[in-house]
Amino acid sequence: MLLLKNARVVDYTTVTDKIQDILINAGEIIKISENIEAEANKVIDCAGLVAIPGLFDMHVHARDPGQTHKENLLTCAEAAAAGGVTGFLCMPNTEPVIDSVETINYITEKAKDCKVKIHVSCAITEKQEGKTLCDFAALAKAGAVAITDDGRPVKSAQLMGEAIIKGDDLKLAVISHCEDLSIACGGAMNAGLVSIQLGVRGIHRSSENIMTSREIDLARDLYGKVHIAHVSTKEACAKIRAAKEEGVGVTCETAPHYFALTEEALRTRDADYRMNPPLRLQADVDAIIEAIADKTIDCIITDHAPHSPEEKADFRSAPNGVIGLETSLAATLTFLYHTGKIDLFDVVRLMCVNPRRILGIDGGKLEVGEAADITLFNPDEEWLVEPEKFKSKSRNSCFKGMKLKGRVKYTIVDGEVVYED
Repeated sequence: MLLLKNARVVDYTTVTDKIQDILINAGEIIKISENIEAEANKVIDCAGLVAIPGLFDMHVHARDPGQTHKENLLTCAEAAAAGGVTGFLCMPNTEPVIDSVETINYITEKAKDCKVKIHVSCAITEKQEGKTLCDFAALAKAGAVAITDDGRPVKSAQLMGEAIIKGDDLKLAVISHCEDLSIACGGAMNAGLVSIQLGVRGIHRSSENIMTSREIDLARDLYGKVHIAHVSTKEACAKIRAAKEEGVGVTCETAPHYFALTEEALRTRDADYRMNPPLRLQADVDAIIEAIADKTIDCIITDHAPHSPEEKADFRSAPNGVIGLETSLAATLTFLYHTGKIDLFDVVRLMCVNPRRILGIDGGKLEVGEAADITLFNPDEEWLVEPEKFKSKSRNSCFKGMKLKGRVKYTIVDGEVVYED
């Protein structure tokens, strides 16, 4: 048995925020109350720490199979545990693409040796080529919980509509990478004053906004559901808010870099600030924060996208993407909680409850009988982001060198301590 003493227990579903003890046995929570007395194998004094349900990140590029020089499932799980993330969803743009039962089985088998719980999304189209839909029924039977061509948009509205219908029938979350490639046109950063001054091709915001509108229209007309990935513009926030008010089945997510940073970071010509969609304007940051606070945005994710230092060395030619598993909670606390934009209940809703709800995955609660997946953190501890100390194989963090406020101290999965600071 494991006994957590004197923790500030914060649970969204039971509206709990009080100092309590948590007793865990055989991977489950068996008691939550004040002053628990029990003969436990391990006792952790959690005075000064907040206990929340384990974080779940529904947007992670683990790079396994095929790109394991950047990351693999084991190192990705190590990074997740260090960031308080007890489970995550793999994106399918690997080599080979996750579009077959065999690849799902490979991931599922390898995940058994990982410290956190790993779920799989499969591609919408075969090889993510946008031509032929995958066999969703077979992939769902093999364990997929979502479908997405993340990394590339589904160009055909007809195919995307069919995917929404079939995904809904099979209870698979349909996740859309909203980007019109004919507008994005190989850009490296947000199209605007900074891109002009740097002489770098920009990605116009309409690339995201037009595709967001399309997906909302499809979900409305087909009475289906769609989840919009990595929202970054004020216009996309407004479109999604209006659609929700209308009753359209749309949910969405954003990442910490979109509420913490702007395109001004690109003036350093450091490719670690390049991701897709790109960092936008301060007006977009403000709109993202507003959309988080008013519940337009459902989830905070990382879009954890590891690349090697060699790949990120040249500003213009580097691939897009940043890592985030080890900084997501701290960044959320720093830029949203400590600034008074959201409270701890909101943190739990955005990072623990909603991602699992959208994917149809159990968990996200601190209740008796629930799996003991728990994140313990000190909300006030400041620390310097030093990527060279990360568990991830890659170092491409856009929060490098920054002081964040809020530090993960313990991560518990099925009653086992898988990370201790």
